[in-house]
Amino acid sequence: MSIATHIESLKIDLEPIGVSLVAVSKTKSNDEIREAYAAGQRVFGENMVQEMVEKYEALPKDIEWHLIGHLQTNKVKYIVPFVSMIQSVDSLKVLNEINKHASKHNRVIDCLLQIHIADEETKFGFDHAELIEMLRSEDYQHMQHVRIRGLMGIATNTENEKVIKEEFYELKMLFDGIKVSFFRKDDAFDTLSMGMSSDYSLAIEKGANMVRLGSTIFGKRVIKHYKNND
Repeated sequence: MSIATHIESLKIDLEPIGVSLVAVSKTKSNDEIREAYAAGQRVFGENMVQEMVEKYEALPKDIEWHLIGHLQTNKVKYIVPFVSMIQSVDSLKVLNEINKHASKHNRVIDCLLQIHIADEETKFGFDHAELIEMLRSEDYQHMQHVRIRGLMGIATNTENEKVIKEEFYELKMLFDGIKVSFFRKDDAFDTLSMGMSSDYSLAIEKGANMVRLGSTIFGKRVIKHYKNND
């Protein structure tokens, strides 16, 4: 099946149930992205800042770029002028940096707070206590150039569906609790991004309304090496 066929099939499945599709285009060529674009896909996710900047400069300007990988504070300035959403905000320090650079461009950047749900030390993200502390902090309360749209999480890399379902369920419960406690009157807090190619059906079952799919759309990854990667 072609990239276009995959896109069309996914939209048929996802759009009626209100689930947004982020096409994970990391390591994919501009031609592959253009094929997905021609099929109607407009939201693409990248893991690395340099790769995202290069693609932004070469590809249609109505693409919505989502940064979905770990973001270092010294790289924030490169994507703030054009990024549509940063899904991987995992510390107050990073959020402060986004707010600072967004103010210079008179932009308000949509962000998701990444929550550590996996049983793996290599994953980034807030734990529950850190999340509450951050949302209550004066620093966050005074930010005018970031908008928290919801939460993002990455499940444990395992074939044990029970573990994955439990992690997604916990994240959905946290999302609901944070919505009531901190964003009750904020309609913009509406996004729960969880689920990748290996587990997106389980994520949707547990309440995801945004999924991040790479190999399901483009096929298996081809590793490329970029200088000065995150």
